Amino acid sequence: MTDTVTLTIDGQTVTVPKGTTLLNAAARLGITIPTICYHPTLTPPAVCRLCTVEVEKQRVLQPACVVQAAEGMVVHTDSERVRTGRKVILELLASTVDLRDAPEIQGYIQRYWADTDRFAGGVSRQEQFEVYHDNPFYIRDYSQCVMCWRCIQVCADDVQHTYALTWGQRGINSHVATFFNEDMPDTTCVFCGNCVGVCPTGALKGVVEWKLEQQ
Repeated sequence: MTDTVTLTIDGQTVTVPKGTTLLNAAARLGITIPTICYHPTLTPPAVCRLCTVEVEKQRVLQPACVVQAAEGMVVHTDSERVRTGRKVILELLASTVDLRDAPEIQGYIQRYWADTDRFAGGVSRQEQFEVYHDNPFYIRDYSQCVMCWRCIQVCADDVQHTYALTWGQRGINSHVATFFNEDMPDTTCVFCGNCVGVCPTGALKGVVEWKLEQQ
């Protein structure tokens, strides 16, 4: 039994080991698929859906960060359907989240011609959340949070095993929080800084940097 599979991505044939994700298979061909929640050292949560690709004979777009390559699979990473999906995702993010400190996402917005005002008029995260400055090391600004799950993962099983962060509330009010909404010094946080390091936006930021921005 062979330990590899051969598939076609954007017209190019590639052979990869079984278990390889479509994201990594595409990377072998030099094809970069955009991601937000994915981080190479963390378990892919597949929540942002920006990496979805079109797989022939599949009804819905597939998240490339978790779907594994299969023998004979034909994948399109930049079809009109894929681009439209990514465009809408970015427009929805921009309608509620402050993305000024997210240069990578800003680049995606330009790349896919996303209209940041398309869904304007709803309740923004700036109106929902204040900045949490409850410790001397970093702040939490959930108005800039895209809920990518990275900070929760790095604080939990993937790296630190501290479990200081979790999801708070549900639905439109969902946000990263501490258990029982405690101030960070009252949680199990050891202030390692890993969550700040993996944050793709300005939602988690060093206090010194944040104070300089206020000047």
